[in-house]
Amino acid sequence: MNHVTIDKRARLLAAIAQEAGKTAAEPAALDITAIRHYPVREPASGTRYSLLRITTRSGLVGWGESPHDPNADAKALESTWIGRPAHAYATIPPGTSFRAALDMACLDVLGKAANAPVYRVLGGPTRSKVRAYSSVQAEEFPVAVIDLPKPAFRNQGKAYQNRILELVNAVPADRDFVLHGNGALTPGDAASVATTVESKYPLWFDEPCAHSNIEAVRKLATESVVPLGFGAGIDDPGVFQALLREGLIDLVRPAIGIFGISGSRRVAALAEPYYVAVAPGHHGGPVTTAAAIHIAASIPNFFIQHLPLPAAEEDRAMRRAIVSPNLETGKGGFLELTKSPGLGITVNEAALEKYHAS
Repeated sequence: MNHVTIDKRARLLAAIAQEAGKTAAEPAALDITAIRHYPVREPASGTRYSLLRITTRSGLVGWGESPHDPNADAKALESTWIGRPAHAYATIPPGTSFRAALDMACLDVLGKAANAPVYRVLGGPTRSKVRAYSSVQAEEFPVAVIDLPKPAFRNQGKAYQNRILELVNAVPADRDFVLHGNGALTPGDAASVATTVESKYPLWFDEPCAHSNIEAVRKLATESVVPLGFGAGIDDPGVFQALLREGLIDLVRPAIGIFGISGSRRVAALAEPYYVAVAPGHHGGPVTTAAAIHIAASIPNFFIQHLPLPAAEEDRAMRRAIVSPNLETGKGGFLELTKSPGLGITVNEAALEKYHAS
């Protein structure tokens, strides 16, 4: 190698280093410059959730939502994330206050910066509409939800099974239904219920018992063909991995309020090689509904989305007031995809002040 080549390489490396120094020194357009937290409460149900607004140096604003957590530290979030770029959402560590909300808000900003819906930024769409169901019976969401009566004692007998059959038989014959166990049954009772409803073809049996006892779940999975779904309270993807590896889960249900958009997609990716479908858990407000639609539209193994519609009209009115357009209106059991940039929503900050929760 001659001296001329060495000199050229040295000049090139010096120029690259100089440009890198400029990039590091100059603030980027998508650096976060402000974060604001809005805790709200539904007037009738009392359900609380927290909205998060981030503002970037370019002026773009992103919105997200997390479950209400009285111990969440908004100031700590500001001290850690102000100055960091919105595209660093994948580096949000577990345990971060408002983790899901920050994840959604960053992706909202990236979608707006790209002038595309979040699901397109994430490689979608994988579908043209999103199948949904609600615990509140509504014609636009024809899938029925049966919440199992809370057991009065362990090891229920025939009377309890007869009660379950009554509830199942009350569902119109042309409607699918989901059985919600809420993790309240013993493995033995859960197995009895699964046997009782097996011939009625439920979509799945949700949280039939605690997922922590792998051997009990294995026994239940091998004794019945009823699909089993788990996800409530799981905040570690490794738990889903263990259930998937053992072949004990038919439907993974990552909570969007815990995992956000990107975390829910990672759980979906874990499930895909096992041919297991995804039905994300959702117990929050309308911003999470928007996030749920983008998750569904960006993963290939999506199955159905729970929509926590409140029973009281005043609570529904609040959800419509704080977020527009109203993405929670279904048609024929499906939610429509938004085609607007980012999450595709506008948040009414005046309404957030009206429904502020102390």
